Formats: sequence, structure tokens, C-alpha cells
Amino acid sequence: HVDPTTLVPGTLREEEAAGLLWMREEEKLARDVYLALYELWGQPTFQNIANSEQTHMDAVLDLLQGYGITDPAGVQGQFSNPDLQALYDQLIAQGSQSLADALKVGAAIEEIDILDLRERAAQTDEAAIQTVYASLENASNNHLRSFTSTLLRRTGETYQPQYLSAAEYQAIVGSTN
Repeated sequence: HVDPTTLVPGTLREEEAAGLLWMREEEKLARDVYLALYELWGQPTFQNIANSEQTHMDAVLDLLQGYGITDPAGVQGQFSNPDLQALYDQLIAQGSQSLADALKVGAAIEEIDILDLRERAAQTDEAAIQTVYASLENASNNHLRSFTSTLLRRTGETYQPQYLSAAEYQAIVGSTN
């Protein structure tokens, strides 16, 4: 983990700060969707991964505080970024249709998270941010494997990647935690 007291407020470029704000709310989106889907379906995978997403939110919050950036995260299910609000609403609607749909929503969120983390990591030269993003991407890989294996185990259905290329997806699900 990164010690936020070693970070220097005001040293980030606008793009880096925007990346942190986006990732804070994207990790919150994952947590909030998983909490809602756990309430609906009672599938323990959602609660376990929601707890992990809270840890991710905390890691990004440490960075925000260390760089002197105001936290955008509000109450559960509400987002200051309208794109994330729309995505949240869409994912809740999809995940409410069936347990299989809910597990596919979980896997899709992790795919989106992986791609966004890679993109944001490439936009910064701050070691502290890169370290956190790499750790979060690792966890998202684990979560993607968890959702897809639970989908197969509970429904017999094989997940088809929606955002990652087939090769990227296979590289992730074919590896171990």
C-alpha cells in the first residue's frame, strides 16, 4: 500500500487527477452494484467482491487525500459522474433479470475496470498511482475469474467477454490468482 502522507498535493496533471476521480467512482460503482445484486440474489460472490471493492475505494481515497483532491464519492447508488450514474442504472437493470445476468454484469464490470485501469496507468508517471492501479488490476483479474467460474458452476453457462479481446480474456481466466 501507498503511504498518502508521502504524496505532494497539487503535483498532478489534470489528466492524472481526473483519472483518480474516475477510478474512485468506478470502484464505488463496482461495490454498489455488487451490494445491490447480493441483496437481490443472495449469491456470496457478490458480497465477498463488494468487500474487496471497498478496499479498492479506500486505496484510491488515500491517493486523493494525499494529493489534496476532493473525494467525489457519495451515497450508495449515486455518482457525481453522469456516465457512471447511467452505467450503474443500466447494470442494475441487467443484473436484476436473473442470477446468470447478475454474474455476467459482475464479469463485465471487471472487464471495464481492467481496461480503465490500464488506460489510467498509462496516463501517469506517478509511481504511487501506478502501484495502486497495478494492484487494483490484479484484483480485478481475480474478480473476473471468480464471476466467470461462479457463472459456469451455478448456471452451466460459459461467459463470453464483452469488452476485452478474446485473447486478453483467455490470458486472464487461464492464469491463477
